[in-house]
Amino acid sequence: MESNAAPSPAVNQRPLAKYVADVCRHDPIRVGFPLPFGASAYKDGVNFALFSRHATCVWLEFFAQPDDAAPTRVFCLDPLYHRTGDVWHIFIQGVPAGQLYGYRIDGPHLPEQGHRFNSANLLLDPDALAVSLWPVNAISSHEGNAANRPKAIFMPDEFRWNGDRPLRREWSKMIIYETHVRGATIHPSSGVRHPGTYRGLTEKIPYLQELGITAVELMPVQEFHETASRFSNPRTGQSLTNYWGYDPIAFLAPKGSYSSSGMMGQQKLEFKEMVQAFHQAGIEVILDVVFTHTGEGDENGETLSLRGIDNSIFYMLEGDGIRYKNYTGTGNTINASHPVVRDYILSALRYWVLELHVDGFRFDLASVLGRTNTGALLRDPSLLERIAEDPILRETKLIAEAWDAAGAYDVGSFSTRRWAEWNGCFRDNVRRFWRGDDGMMGAFASRLCGSADIYARSGKGPECSINFVTCHDGFTLNDLVSYNARHNEENGESARDGMADNLSANYGVEGEPAEPAIENLRNRQIKNFILTVMVSRGVPMILGGDEFRRTQRGNNNAYCQDNETSWYDWSYCKSHRDILQFTKQMIAFRKAWPVLAESRFYADSEIRWFSSDGGSPDWNSPWQKALACQIHAGEQGALYLMFNASPNEVLFLLPDLGPAGWKLEINTNSDSPSPLENLPSESHFSVPAQSGIILSAT
Repeated sequence: MESNAAPSPAVNQRPLAKYVADVCRHDPIRVGFPLPFGASAYKDGVNFALFSRHATCVWLEFFAQPDDAAPTRVFCLDPLYHRTGDVWHIFIQGVPAGQLYGYRIDGPHLPEQGHRFNSANLLLDPDALAVSLWPVNAISSHEGNAANRPKAIFMPDEFRWNGDRPLRREWSKMIIYETHVRGATIHPSSGVRHPGTYRGLTEKIPYLQELGITAVELMPVQEFHETASRFSNPRTGQSLTNYWGYDPIAFLAPKGSYSSSGMMGQQKLEFKEMVQAFHQAGIEVILDVVFTHTGEGDENGETLSLRGIDNSIFYMLEGDGIRYKNYTGTGNTINASHPVVRDYILSALRYWVLELHVDGFRFDLASVLGRTNTGALLRDPSLLERIAEDPILRETKLIAEAWDAAGAYDVGSFSTRRWAEWNGCFRDNVRRFWRGDDGMMGAFASRLCGSADIYARSGKGPECSINFVTCHDGFTLNDLVSYNARHNEENGESARDGMADNLSANYGVEGEPAEPAIENLRNRQIKNFILTVMVSRGVPMILGGDEFRRTQRGNNNAYCQDNETSWYDWSYCKSHRDILQFTKQMIAFRKAWPVLAESRFYADSEIRWFSSDGGSPDWNSPWQKALACQIHAGEQGALYLMFNASPNEVLFLLPDLGPAGWKLEINTNSDSPSPLENLPSESHFSVPAQSGIILSAT
């Protein structure tokens, strides 16, 4: 028979506080936990966790100063107690914010099997959230000297975000401005109080708001070593630098030298302040991230982190186990097909979104992430799908550079519709059309309409096309119309680096200065490019400084030029005021006419193309270089766009609007076009040589 009586209390009941004190560990140094990776703060200490499958012993070392050779404390991780599976871990009480640390790892040194362990090397935690100032000689010694090695910084913080969240702006309302954190403000003409830093870029927010852009795309801010270059300027003998930063060594750490506040953890806080300020101004922050390779180089490169932690897991290796597969052109390739590495990349992306509040990512050489460890291209790359479908990243913007250095070219078919792509075809076709190349009318019209011929077959829309004419990689817009050839002599590679064919033109004189007639033509062509980007369906992107004719003096691969070759000279805002004003005008015009930016391709009833005489264009003509289109914008009215890439003036017949007339909106041949009203239908409009005109009817 069941009893309903309450259970009697235990005879020897133990008070919880005493029970905890009796059986729980309170040692200042404990076994710790295998997750999460990196250095994680808890109530009374810090847990350190590091993945290494093939290590036999791990030492965690604390340092007092970035250039110290000897540690202040050393903790030996016993594999019997401090290892769970492939993860080494330890918990230490009383670790202060700003503590410098690194690892030494022992294991087999068998390069033919892919193992390069060497306990003499101090290694950087791949999950470091901040990295100390890189010693000047960090790349001069291959082993042994901790003074020549960067250190990770333990940096907990509870930043006051005050409700800040990623902005989640629609693709159709985006206008991207690609820029370099240091280069944007380091020149004395920038006029900022904190040049070359996150804070300095923040000071330029009012300018960017007035320009009208809605997002900044920052060139790499993942920690890298800027003095890691083997080349010198042949003219001056000065050592060159890793200015662009496409060789990261710590995927989660904001670049320390971009901080005006200090480099002992302050960089993380200052980066957050910058993101918060951009969001308050209504501007999204997109990061150009590199997960395809690192700054450790090839088999002759420096062992700084992943190579010494577990080389055979993190990198793609050739069959001999010694050499590295090089699908990136930088000496090594991350083994993104390995499950551990995939999880590491996903964890890093989540961190930048959750902890640092960024709005999206542009993935450098993204096609590499779709290769197996043998180099084969996967039909359905699981990592790319995991990134797209990750529940934390679901509303994060994803942009692919959909090619790599080994021949993969996936523009139009890169993964799913979640991924936008840099449209290299847009860049090349638009350059060719305005240069006056034969037979480009059809391709030009397709790019303006959103590149359905590229994207529709894979189920993507025009919002997947990032439309650009110039970017960091190649000529600036000024140089595109000022140089026929690259001028990279100062890169120290005998001018062999960079693209040989830039689809550029100098219009009679190589570089500057040039006579007024040539300068006027160059100005006109720059406006033509800006106009085309801003009226094309897709997402427009402009290279920072193009709006005031920033020049790199013909260098089309300025990755190593941390000097006035790359820096923004803001005095050009005055000397090229007309280009700056035209850029503002075109951005405002795009926003005023939403039909130009819709996230779908045009229906046949919405756009109609014409030859200059009002008939249908001869798309197969190799010599016709002038065409027009009428865009119906519903209740807003209509637009008539005329493009003349020929060297001669062309008369265009205006379409019949009945009693309504046309209004002149944009003229690339004039600094300040006269506001012509009520141009009669079925009359002729003269479009000057190499010019673009936009008319409206409401």
